[in-house]
Amino acid sequence: MSIFTDPKLGLIPGPFHKKLEEQNRAQNWYDWAGYAAPGVLDSVEFEYFALRNQASLFDISPMHKYRLTGPDTTAMLNRLVTRDVRKISVGRVGYAVWCDEEGMVIDDGTLFHLGDNDWRLCCQEQMLTWLLDAAWGFDVSVVDETHSVAGLSLQGPTSYAVLEAAGLDVSKLKPFDLAQIEHSLMISRTGFTGDLGYELWCDWDKAEALWDRIWKGGTHQGLRAIGYEAVNLARIEAGFLTAGVDFQPVHATERLHRGQTPFELGLGRLVDFNKGHFNGRRELLSKRENPRSLLLRFDVEGFKPSEGSLIYNRRKKEVGHITSGIWSPTAKRSIALAHVRMPDAGRSSGLKAEIYTLQEGKWRTRMARLTPVTKAFFAPPRARATPPART
Repeated sequence: MSIFTDPKLGLIPGPFHKKLEEQNRAQNWYDWAGYAAPGVLDSVEFEYFALRNQASLFDISPMHKYRLTGPDTTAMLNRLVTRDVRKISVGRVGYAVWCDEEGMVIDDGTLFHLGDNDWRLCCQEQMLTWLLDAAWGFDVSVVDETHSVAGLSLQGPTSYAVLEAAGLDVSKLKPFDLAQIEHSLMISRTGFTGDLGYELWCDWDKAEALWDRIWKGGTHQGLRAIGYEAVNLARIEAGFLTAGVDFQPVHATERLHRGQTPFELGLGRLVDFNKGHFNGRRELLSKRENPRSLLLRFDVEGFKPSEGSLIYNRRKKEVGHITSGIWSPTAKRSIALAHVRMPDAGRSSGLKAEIYTLQEGKWRTRMARLTPVTKAFFAPPRARATPPART
C-alpha cells in the first residue's frame, strides 16, 4: 500500500506556477512564505550546471517586498538599518541588515532606491509590522507589495545574451544598478549566486507574459528553469548567508542569546556608526570588539558534505558547528560556512569538523581539517564585467 501526499497541499500558487508546473518533472515543492516553490524541477545537477555554464531562471516572487515612500523615507530607513542609506544613489541597490535594540540581526535584505524618497525593501522574513513600528513618527507610507510584484532571477554567463535576444537592452547596467526598462518592467543587475545575473520585476498579472518572452529569448542560450537546491549550491560558493540557516533572525528565536550581531556574521562593513542614531547602535558600540563567535568560511578536507558537523579545536573541545557545507562542483572542493566561538574563531587554525556519513547502512565518522578562507569560494570576473559578455 502506498500513501500519496500532494507536496503542494495548502500552498499558494505563485505568478509563475503554471509555467513551473509544466516543467516540474520531479514534483519537488517546498513552502516558501506560503507559496509552492520548486526545490528541484528535474535534477539538481542539470540545474546547477545550467546556472554556472549557460543561463537559469528562478522564481523569486515569494520574497517579501515592501514599498516605502514619503518625504521622510530616507531618514526612516537610516534609522532602521545599520548602514548609511544616503550612500545608495537613486538607481542603485544596496545590501543591508537591521537589528533590534540589543543589536541582534532581525533580517537582511536588499534596498532598491527607485527615486527620491522612494524605496523597495526585499527580504526573507515578514517585516510589515516591524516596518510600520519603525515608521512611527515619520511621514512614510509602507505598502506590502509581496502579492502584487512578481520577480524572476535570471542568472548565468549567457543571461545578458538571453535578455538581448528578448529585446531588452541592459548593456549599461553595472552590478547593483537598476533601471525601468519598460513601463511595467524593472531590471536590476543583482542576484544570489555570485555570477553574472539579473532580477526582473513586473506586475503580478504580467508575469506569465514575461516568462514566455524570456523563455523565447533563451532558446539558443541553454536557458533552464531551476529550483532552490541549485541556487543553494551557488549561493554557498559565493559565500552568501541565508536567514534561518546561517543565522537566526532574532524575532524567530525562542531562546535567549540565539541572535547574532552583524559583527558576528562578518557584516561589520554594513555598520556605520558615523551616520547618526539607528536601532541597536548603543549595543553594537559595546559589542563590536567582543563578538561571542564569528561566521567563517572554510575549505574542508576531503569530499564529504559537512553540513551540520560539529567543530573541535586542538584540545578536542567542541567550539562551533557548520551551517552550510557542500561539495562545490565548480571550485572542486568541499566548502563550508560555520559559526566558531571565540577565542578559537580568532585563531581559526587547528580546527577540525567531525563529519558523519552513512555508508550502506553503517554510520562512519571522520575528522576533517578546516582551512580558513577569506574571500568567496567562487567569484568569476564575468559577474562584474560591463558590458557583460554574451557567453
